[in-house]
Amino acid sequence: MHEASLVQAVLTQVATLARERGAARVVRMRIRIGQLAGVEEELFRFAFDALSHSTICADAVLEILPEKVEWTCDACGNPIAAGDRLQCSVCGWPARLVRGDSLLLEQVELETP
Repeated sequence: MHEASLVQAVLTQVATLARERGAARVVRMRIRIGQLAGVEEELFRFAFDALSHSTICADAVLEILPEKVEWTCDACGNPIAAGDRLQCSVCGWPARLVRGDSLLLEQVELETP
């Protein structure tokens, strides 16, 4: 389950951020996960619950925002619908992935003394 290593990396990043800001605890974390990121949301939540209990993120609310896949044609700018052939129907150019493959720590809400 690679979600555990992803969660561990996020927890390390957030703990560093909290320490730099002098935070007493992390209140909320918002993470954007693309449909093509290769991350199972349920496994990510499970790993977060299991790994965060002894950290500054122990009581943090984990908010996951799914990110849809978006493709476009670099040549003519034509949008290409997810699930369609990855080639522009207008000019025949190969599709380019615009979004939907990322795992992004988007926001961290901290409580400071």
